[in-house]
Formats: sequence, C-alpha cells, structure tokens
Amino acid sequence: MSKANNPVTIQTLRKMKQAGERFAVLTAYDAGFAALIEEAGVEVLLVGDSLGMVIQGQQTTVPVSVDNMVYHTRCVSRGAQRALVMADMPFMSFPVPERALDNAARLMQEGGAHMVKLEGGGHVLEVIYHLARQGIPICGHLGLQPQSVHKLGGYRVQGRDPDAAEAMLADAIAMQEAGADIVLMECVPAELAARITERLSVPTIGIGAGAQCDGQVLVLYDMLGITPGQRPRFARDFMADAGGDIRAAVRAYVEAVKSGAFPDAEHTLA
Repeated sequence: MSKANNPVTIQTLRKMKQAGERFAVLTAYDAGFAALIEEAGVEVLLVGDSLGMVIQGQQTTVPVSVDNMVYHTRCVSRGAQRALVMADMPFMSFPVPERALDNAARLMQEGGAHMVKLEGGGHVLEVIYHLARQGIPICGHLGLQPQSVHKLGGYRVQGRDPDAAEAMLADAIAMQEAGADIVLMECVPAELAARITERLSVPTIGIGAGAQCDGQVLVLYDMLGITPGQRPRFARDFMADAGGDIRAAVRAYVEAVKSGAFPDAEHTLA
C-alpha cells in the first residue's frame, strides 16, 4: 500500500501518477481475498463482472446482473480496510444516464463501492458526464470491451490501425473531459497505451496494454494460474513462480508492477 494506514483515494492515485509511481490493481470477489490482496499492497480492488466467467462459470460477462455485482461488491468492501474498491457496471446497466445513475447508486450505497467502471467509447460520454455531476467517481474502459464481445467478434486486440488508434486517443481525452477519474485500457498496443497515458492528467490502468500505464490490473484467477481453460496471453502465472503460496504470489505481482518488471515483452501485446 502506498501509505501504511491511509485509505487509497482518487487523489492518492493522481499523486502517484504525478510522482511516476506505479500502482497495482487486482480483481476481487469476496471478503477473504479482498483482505489478503490488500495486505499484499494492492491499491485498488476491482470487483469485475469477470465474476460471471471465473465464479459463475459463464462463457462471457454478459449474463452478470446488477444484483450479482451489488452482492460481490458488498462482500469485497467488507474485507477491505484501505484499498479503493471499484465495481463494474454490468451489461445494459447504463444504457441511459438515468438508469446508470440508479445502478451506480446501488453499487455505492448497497455495495460499498468507491468508484464504478463503464465499458465503452464515445457513446458513454453522456453517461459519464451525468454521473460525474452527481459526484460519482468513474473509471472509463476502452479497448477490448468484454461486454461487447459478440459485437466485436471475439476477444481481439483493439486500436492496431492508425484510424482506430486516433479514435481511441480522442475517446480517452473526451472521457477525461466528461469527468472520468481513471481510464482503463484492455488489449491495446503498448505504444498507443503509452501515448494515451502521457496525454491524460488522470491515471490510466492497463491490462494487456504494456508497462507504461500508471497502474496494472489482472484477473485474480489468471494471476494465480487457476482460471479454467486458456489463460490470456498477457497474463502471468505468479503462483507458479511463488511455489503455490498465494500470499507470496500476490506480493510478487505487486512488486513486479511497481518495479516495472510486469508486464514484460512476453506479456505485452504488439
């Protein structure tokens, strides 16, 4: 943790960006792992709708409901003492600003989230603007958007061609201007993620987006090497390196993120 007993806030992450200090993010779905992850030094706990796949056994994140997210966010917030708790807004929970506000309020009031995360580019700017004006902290999510996997035709790297890269940069800037406090990029070429990170004053988080983002996130189950099926190419099995010790694996992940050792070339998408 960046400061031993101080809670991590948006301002904490902004100051870390300004100081060139990287921060670590991991997904969490229950109180026990939330406490363990926080103890290892992770600044942000992401209650991801990835729970649909790693907890519920779904093929995608699409079936995850707001009720599911509220329940798991509440569990994580009970286990966390200092980390910032970020909760995903699940599929179709934010089609219009009014519905987004109702669901974000539930995640914060009932779930205890400190921040919500929304997938999407320009089409979610109105929602971000509306939520930000109501005092709701927001993380925008660009690049690969798992909730749109059927539209995208699979889990593919985004932003490879010049036009798509420029559009993503424009979306990131527009998100910040609309009121987003963090921008997360998934499966984005490292060079593009570095450009976006440099242009934004708000922190960025990468997953499969190179080492130049201000923070890094992995799905906990991927990082521990226990995800059923094939692990994403950008994920590293820290559990194997730690000899099966979960606490040591999480500490190794945190240290690798903060030192810049992860992601390395092997775990960076071109």
